[in-house]
Amino acid sequence: MRIVEVGPRDGLQNETAPIPAAAKIAFVDALSDSGVAEIEVSAFVSPRWVPQLRDAAAVFAGITRRPGVVYSALVPNRQGLDQALAAGADKIAVFTAASETFARKNINTSIEGSMARFRPVVAAAHAAGLPVRGYVSTAFWCAFEGHIAPAAVIAVVNRLMAIGVDEVAISDTIGKATPEEVARLFDQLRPHIAAERMAAHFHDTYGRGVVNALAAWEAGIPAIDASVGGLGGCPYAPGASGNVATDDIVAALEERGIPTGVDRRRLAASLEHLAPYRIDARRRLPEKGSPVCAACPFSTGTVCCKHASGQS
Repeated sequence: MRIVEVGPRDGLQNETAPIPAAAKIAFVDALSDSGVAEIEVSAFVSPRWVPQLRDAAAVFAGITRRPGVVYSALVPNRQGLDQALAAGADKIAVFTAASETFARKNINTSIEGSMARFRPVVAAAHAAGLPVRGYVSTAFWCAFEGHIAPAAVIAVVNRLMAIGVDEVAISDTIGKATPEEVARLFDQLRPHIAAERMAAHFHDTYGRGVVNALAAWEAGIPAIDASVGGLGGCPYAPGASGNVATDDIVAALEERGIPTGVDRRRLAASLEHLAPYRIDARRRLPEKGSPVCAACPFSTGTVCCKHASGQS
């Protein structure tokens, strides 16, 4: 099983306290020593929208690259790609969604618009010899549109394949998917894209990240995204908590005899480089009135049932 560590990008993008580049560099270097196969180091996006990642170039310049580890970058457009190429990224990621509303809120364009934007990015990345991943956000549920039909996901995956992406990451952005939904979607995707070209990306909002990852593995998906310590969240997905924790994924896989090559002690130690700067607000409930409640089976109709009952 290939573990893709997304903590330095997807994990840190939602942290509100400034984290210096030196700490991020030390964090990535520690992750490199833990044995993960791939690290999403940062994103070359507008600092206006994601200020935490404004130092992407400095982080890439400062890390020590371990042979065999892939160091990737997320980019929104050709300008971001040019910056990623200059920084020496090994792999490029672009991102769209299966929910039209989420696409417009997250990347300020329609799904169709995202394909037009990414086509020259993919072509230029390939011309530079780099593989490209395409994220499909809200592949199961959306905080704004509710349940997402598999047909909508298949349509987006087919479009990404048509513009030339090498790998597609199927993403449970608000963490609401069930193992049954995971198995069903990957089963329906398999006639359209080979399993070895897919990855699974889960959030742990409802505590199902690990079982969903295991369902993906049972469906033949060879790569799982995770974030050490459960870091993460999406600023454009109301209520979404952190990514599924890399440590939990590694433990669950190894308990089943599935090798990962990851040293859990080194993985846990990597978080020490961030400890002085983090405001620990992981695994919190959505704010009252959050749109994520509309996609929750336990909602009273306006707020989470835990809010309604006074639990914290």
